[in-house]
Amino acid sequence: MKRNLLTDIELRAHWSRTRAATYYVEENTLLTPAARDFVREHNIQLCPLPAPGAQTESAMTTTPIPTQGGRARYQDAVSGGALDRKPEEMTHLRGNLLVPKTHPRIAFRGKLDSLMAQILELEVAAEEAGEGKLLEDLEELLAFTRQILAAEVKDEPLPPIQLLGLDNEAIREHSHHVKRYFGMNHPIPSRQMGRLPLALNRLRTQVREVELAACQAFSQEGVFTRTDLIEGLNRMSSCVYIIFCRKLSGDYEKGDRP
Repeated sequence: MKRNLLTDIELRAHWSRTRAATYYVEENTLLTPAARDFVREHNIQLCPLPAPGAQTESAMTTTPIPTQGGRARYQDAVSGGALDRKPEEMTHLRGNLLVPKTHPRIAFRGKLDSLMAQILELEVAAEEAGEGKLLEDLEELLAFTRQILAAEVKDEPLPPIQLLGLDNEAIREHSHHVKRYFGMNHPIPSRQMGRLPLALNRLRTQVREVELAACQAFSQEGVFTRTDLIEGLNRMSSCVYIIFCRKLSGDYEKGDRP
């Protein structure tokens, strides 16, 4: 059963803006020790999240703070304090909520940005090499990376995974059984493979790094949130491996794919 994690950061931001004595949470929500202390100190009552469309006195912690007197206001998501200007060492988490640029969520977004830049460079290389089918697969990966970024920034669930004509389970099947689908053993990267395959192998390692950044950004005290993003990145690295195998096996020169 999926569990959500409520931190004191969210509670402080909510309390600073609303001073509401009630906070609505989803079923099976876990609180960090700091969140439990904050609830006790401020006499906050935790209530089950009402049905969609019902009105509550609680607002989402990610709602931007409105402007006052025509002057933009910001809020420190860590301390809950209001800021009249955005410090250079801080950036937007969402709306007017600010966090330090060293925040794990910001580091994760930076890794995603680097990943998209790397995919774009690979697309240029594929296009220059006349690899039209490879280019199509890379375009699909780029679009999926942008979906992950949008889902994280907007705090929305990632849509069901469908990449390279494969669903979630088929991606696992193809990446684990290379001999069955590509007629070769799991390839060991070597310089003899050439630039494009080695660039694909490097891309695979980059996706793994982004996945690790996601695990760091969405875990606290052993509880993981946004497991949809973590799973999406795991499947994406498998997809890059599938593309790597397609290239090495000559699959892109064939009329049909496995």
